[in-house]
Amino acid sequence: MSRIVEFNGQSNRRQALASCAGGIGSLALAGGLTEGDAAVSGRGVVDPLAPRDPHHAPRASRVIFLYMTGGVSHVDSFDPKPQLFSRHGQSITVDNWQGKLGEFKRHLKRPDWKFRPGGTCGTQVSDLFPRMRSIVDDLCVIRSMSSDHTNHYESTLGMHCGSWTFARPSIGAWCSYGLGTFNRNLPSFMVLAPTTPYAGAQTWGSDFLPGCHQGTWIVPGDNPIPNLKPRAGNERLQQLELQLLGGANRRHLKRRIADRALEARIRSFETAFGMQREAPEAMDLGEETASTLAMYGIAPGQTTGFGWQCLVARRLAERGVRFIELIDVGSSSNWDAHGNMATHGPLARNVDGPIAALVTDLKQRGMLDDTLVVWTTEFGRTPYHEKADHPGREHHHQVFSSWMAGGGVKPGLVHGASDELGIDVAESRVHVHDFHATILHLLGLDHERLTYRFAGRDYRLTDVHGEVVREILA
Repeated sequence: MSRIVEFNGQSNRRQALASCAGGIGSLALAGGLTEGDAAVSGRGVVDPLAPRDPHHAPRASRVIFLYMTGGVSHVDSFDPKPQLFSRHGQSITVDNWQGKLGEFKRHLKRPDWKFRPGGTCGTQVSDLFPRMRSIVDDLCVIRSMSSDHTNHYESTLGMHCGSWTFARPSIGAWCSYGLGTFNRNLPSFMVLAPTTPYAGAQTWGSDFLPGCHQGTWIVPGDNPIPNLKPRAGNERLQQLELQLLGGANRRHLKRRIADRALEARIRSFETAFGMQREAPEAMDLGEETASTLAMYGIAPGQTTGFGWQCLVARRLAERGVRFIELIDVGSSSNWDAHGNMATHGPLARNVDGPIAALVTDLKQRGMLDDTLVVWTTEFGRTPYHEKADHPGREHHHQVFSSWMAGGGVKPGLVHGASDELGIDVAESRVHVHDFHATILHLLGLDHERLTYRFAGRDYRLTDVHGEVVREILA
């Protein structure tokens, strides 16, 4: 075991470089960062990324979280409403308009896409997502989701952090905190996104949890992880340099024990050393077959697009990353179709095929059984509008649709229902807190026991709410 060396006037440079410990190089290289490294480092400090036992037997080992930014219309995708077609243009009175209570006269709007049954289960999905409709036998569609806010920023926070008012640790950070990591050479929580969504990097932040649990943002492109290639002439020289830097960092942190940003930066250095070897290989699609690339809609050499994100997600899942989030677009040019629902079309074509390919690929490789795939958005869109025949839809948090697949969820199932017009939940409401509690349960975590003491109270992802949706468990 390495030992700590405090530098002083009596230590020469050779001794310092050769024997300093507890820093980046020694933490990264000890045991080659193999699974099962001790939970306690040579300094006697508990390693927050060491694998932890779940609260109960898990059904899923990892999560791939597919997030569509801007608010996908439920009544144009996964929640068929025949009355919206037959009653198009009729006026109705609603009691909630963009979060404001009262009486509002509005006009019903028909969906822009027809619905058709898919698979042997017959679940109806619209022509907006024909490829996802083809795999509906593997999906558990939830048509009774509800959220607490009608604005993008707050609802994005809510879907990721379980809080609509303050930034809190994201669900990926909670999973990393609760279970640790399988692979020390890669972060336990990774986010593949071309740009940030509403609420920015808070959506994958760790907040008051140890900084090592925050998501690592990967931007698709020729250089998805900048500055990863080592500059040192050889691995041994880099090891010595990092050991020296690591010792200085640890002493610096010791004098600033409450500085979580500094702690996160040091942990990121430690993980980055291992990533030099494994991350480039994970993101190199050169070894994938031509048929696999075609299934995801990827051209040889392509390093961007949602197909690339989905295939890299599968490769990261194979390499032990605990929580992988894919975000399709950022806070502009997204699913927020105020002006015209036709903008849903190209956004759907961007993700429909790759998502179907991901689920199919996982299933073919025997990975879907213990990989939970989650598809969601922050809220739905109104089944009505202020103006008759207006082509757009507004925000709608009262009810919307999401789905899960694999990882212990019943396939080919529809859970819950909205009313005949898709305005509110009619049956088996699934609040975002319930959604989160169910994801944690499938990973073997009890959402009421997964807590962290901060500022004098115990915090959890679901706050003081949430019930596991047991009806969807296989």
